[in-house]
Amino acid sequence: MKARGSVRNEVRLGATADEVWALVGDAARLAEWWPGIESATVEGDERTIVTGAGIPMPEKLLTVDPLQRRFQYRITAPFFKEHTSTIDVHDLGDGTSLVVYSVDAEPSVMALVIGGAAGNALENLAQVLKVPLLAGGTAVPDTAETTDGATT
Repeated sequence: MKARGSVRNEVRLGATADEVWALVGDAARLAEWWPGIESATVEGDERTIVTGAGIPMPEKLLTVDPLQRRFQYRITAPFFKEHTSTIDVHDLGDGTSLVVYSVDAEPSVMALVIGGAAGNALENLAQVLKVPLLAGGTAVPDTAETTDGATT
């Protein structure tokens, strides 16, 4: 039985949405705030990240929208049947922002792996930006949908 998994993480930061977007909206700067990523190289709509273990991971950039502050990408490495991650930076109107990272992947275990790493990365943003972390970045697994329509 095939399963698709979804995980969402969010964190409230004591920084404006524009300050946060300047970092997370720049595809080449991922290694600055995502622990375990050594480098990120961007050519057109393709990004290749290299993990701390030296593994290159090719990605396709789907959306980089500075007006909505939305960044979406797809990992195109062969161990994924399907993958989409979305980072949204919301202006809360009080000098703080809500950063939301969502991942959908098949196989579903990859959503859990990436979602766990994303939770750590979101919390690391506060340290990198030198701003207060106002809310935790705990992973919230959504239900995994299987190809037969059942949920887990």
